[in-house]
Amino acid sequence: MTAPEAAERRKGDGALARVMGDARPFLRARAGAVARLSGWSLLEFAQTFLTGYGVARALDDGFLPGRPLTGLLWLGVAAAAVLPAQLATRGVFGRLADLVEPLRDGLVRRAVSRALAAAPHRTDATTASLSQVTHQSEIARDSWAGLVLTLRSFVFTAAGAVAGLLSLAPALLAVVLPPLLLGAALFLATLRPMAARQRDYLTADERYAAHAGRLASCVRDVAAAGAGDRVLAESRDLADTQVRAARSLARWSAVRVLALTVCGRFPPLLLLFAAPWLLRGGLTAGELAGALTYLTQALAPAVQALMTVLATVGGRLVVVLDRFTDAPGPPAEDPPRAAAPARVPDGRAPVAELDRVSFAYGPGAQPVLDRLSLAVGEGEHLAVVGPSGSGKSTLAAVLAGVEPPTEGAVRWRGRPARPCDATALRVLLPQQAYVFTGTLRENLGYLRPDAREREFAAMIDALGLDPLLTRLGSLDAPVEPARLSHGERQLVALGRAYLAGPPLLILDEATSRLDPVAETRAELALAARPGALVVIAHRLSSAQRAGRILVVDGPRTQCGTAAELLDSSELYRDLAGLWTPDGGARTGLDASARTHVAEH
Repeated sequence: MTAPEAAERRKGDGALARVMGDARPFLRARAGAVARLSGWSLLEFAQTFLTGYGVARALDDGFLPGRPLTGLLWLGVAAAAVLPAQLATRGVFGRLADLVEPLRDGLVRRAVSRALAAAPHRTDATTASLSQVTHQSEIARDSWAGLVLTLRSFVFTAAGAVAGLLSLAPALLAVVLPPLLLGAALFLATLRPMAARQRDYLTADERYAAHAGRLASCVRDVAAAGAGDRVLAESRDLADTQVRAARSLARWSAVRVLALTVCGRFPPLLLLFAAPWLLRGGLTAGELAGALTYLTQALAPAVQALMTVLATVGGRLVVVLDRFTDAPGPPAEDPPRAAAPARVPDGRAPVAELDRVSFAYGPGAQPVLDRLSLAVGEGEHLAVVGPSGSGKSTLAAVLAGVEPPTEGAVRWRGRPARPCDATALRVLLPQQAYVFTGTLRENLGYLRPDAREREFAAMIDALGLDPLLTRLGSLDAPVEPARLSHGERQLVALGRAYLAGPPLLILDEATSRLDPVAETRAELALAARPGALVVIAHRLSSAQRAGRILVVDGPRTQCGTAAELLDSSELYRDLAGLWTPDGGARTGLDASARTHVAEH
């Protein structure tokens, strides 16, 4: 094991201790909520107790002595115990919020406080805090709610079953308790190492994914620098680390499965094996049936549910909560924000405008767009490029009026963007194309039901839908979405937008499932129509076809032609796959370099 791996393992081994250290004061401060939750759960204790006890009495005092009415009455008591338990469920959920919501609120406050403290120095720390506020805190809340419900149910169900076994015959506990205690001890012994191994695996997975993401964006750089062997060795080491973590996690998972088997399966089997000895010792048939009822209908399912939840939700909860206990790293200098993009070139009338628009996912969160001004002119083809997660889709949603900006204004044709104008003025095509069950004509003409045959013919020829039309047979052939490939669905959506002819068409990676030739044909056809085309590009070749390119890296943006950005934007040069030997920014590129980028 390498030194970094050993450090990570020590960090993972302490995760449970750190989380428990925060959990104790949290629960002490909410002792009243725990008491109210326990009060409602007493009804579940009563249901469990009466279920097995009622079965035993129904047999011993009713059916076996020949008194069926008494037996039915006892079974009625066992059945009636379900009604208060249903009432308890409502009460429990009403009190659950007193324990769950304060946890989420506390985590959000902690993440926001750390983000505000780090904001002047580190954008990566505030980005991580955004994930904690919007995603990880919700995981923690849901996991904590599931854990509380399951743990509460186990405690009172187990207490009711143990009390019932004691009331029937104390000798029963000597048979069923040893495997339960053995399995529980074996399971508890896996909690700490499982939490550590889960953290090891998550860390290894994150590192490999980050490495793969960096590698995918700089393959040409690696080849140009002759660093293939070194990168391959690094990839192999990261993959081996992930495999070792997965194997270790699997081994501990096998131990946990054994613990579940001992707890859930052994007690009923041992009781059946010991039945002759117990019956000779004075145990009645009704008491044996009642004990089996406790084990199979209450105790074993409760133990199984608890261990399953602890194995899945519990481990995830520990790992997520430990993310909130990690101290932020040392501050680093935040790169300067680039200037806002230029206005529409050539004096064209703007179709859509962003006027100092900012957007953030919640108050206090790091802005995804920060005072961005952008105008897209009539007949213009604008491409938006940037790393994954940089805010390209958010920009598309704000420009299309799907997401209202936090600050600033969005205008269409010089007027404030309004939902009532959206259908007539813009079309936004996402990556997942919408195709419904109906004819091909109905799908293509969804936004233009009055389209004529010649318009359909022109669209099919321009976008290259002939193979799909030939396969289906005609425009009036039925379409089953599940029988279309992802690329065919995207072509149908593109054809729908082509027929609609909106003043503003936004493609949010809407051609990602097409091959490069089909993508080029579709984009050129859409750009040739009147109106503005904005393309969230997933291939650099798509950006090269645009008149202007907007480079997005979170709140930092830069706009210009491909040639201008090759001179002025280091991020665009990185995306273009150009290699700078000294690692620094270039201020100029010769014609052959620009030709190289255009061809790729």
